[in-house]
Amino acid sequence: MAQGSNFVDYVKVCCRSGHGGAGSAHLHRDKLTAKGGPDGGDGGRGGHIILKGSTQHWTLLHLKYRKHIIAKDGERGGSALSTGANGADDVLEVPLGTVAKDAETGEVLFEITEDGETKILTPGGKGGLGNWHFKSPTQQTPRFAQPGLPGKEQWVILELKVLADVGLVGFPNAGKSTLLSVVSAAKPEIANYPFTTLVPNLGIVSYRDSKSFVMADIPGIIEGASQGKGLGYRFLRHIERNSVLLYMVPADTDRTIKEEYEILLNELTVYNPELLDKPKVLAITKSDMLDEELENEMRAQVPENIPYLFISSVTGKNITQLKDLIWKEINQ
Repeated sequence: MAQGSNFVDYVKVCCRSGHGGAGSAHLHRDKLTAKGGPDGGDGGRGGHIILKGSTQHWTLLHLKYRKHIIAKDGERGGSALSTGANGADDVLEVPLGTVAKDAETGEVLFEITEDGETKILTPGGKGGLGNWHFKSPTQQTPRFAQPGLPGKEQWVILELKVLADVGLVGFPNAGKSTLLSVVSAAKPEIANYPFTTLVPNLGIVSYRDSKSFVMADIPGIIEGASQGKGLGYRFLRHIERNSVLLYMVPADTDRTIKEEYEILLNELTVYNPELLDKPKVLAITKSDMLDEELENEMRAQVPENIPYLFISSVTGKNITQLKDLIWKEINQ
């Protein structure tokens, strides 16, 4: 089974909340009262469908096969002003970074970003009012009550944007997976051809004094990804959530470092200009192939105003310095 094939970052589900219970039209009767007033209780509200943030989940896999999510209906009101029980809510735990959208309009409903945070996805129908609400001087024994309101049925899309401290940005084959496998315990699938990484790989990078940060290898973007070419859009949304972007350009690129970097930058800008505000670090990978003279020549091609390092995941060259640089950027 390919690594990450159980990483599910998109599900479409049909949600149906509970109907509200009907109010009661009961009139009070007991041994001493032959013709009492109205004492019908209210109906209970229908169950909500609720999303709850959970750090125990990394993907939406557990929702992949739940196509229909149905909450319970509220119960009818009773006599003696007793209110019907509310329908049981259906609470869906989701990973942090889950975005809920209306499947028909594409409108973003909300986003879950904190552990334990709850938001109502599909509200249950309100319970109907019992007949005692309708008592008045002119109508002392109303023999009617409100029906409960129906629940709501809607198709919803849940999308996950990976929450990580560092996102790796580079063309396929820039050495992103190799770096992740060297600095963390993640075991991404690595091969020497483009698009090895088809899902985001997350790795926890241990740092000095038992600190750590999360690094995400976001699948390679290609020129035109921002128009949805290739696997573009699905991957770019994962970059939105990262606090630092590590741009990776291989030393053996056919273009200059600056050209390659600017193409990557342009892809991100077209997709979401706000990504340009994120802290950036540049790593020139595969630099174990370079001698000192060639490396000095290439330094002249590095774009200005960006901290950079020549690294090699194979020989470990400057890997510790890269962690230091990233840590500084995350915590600025």
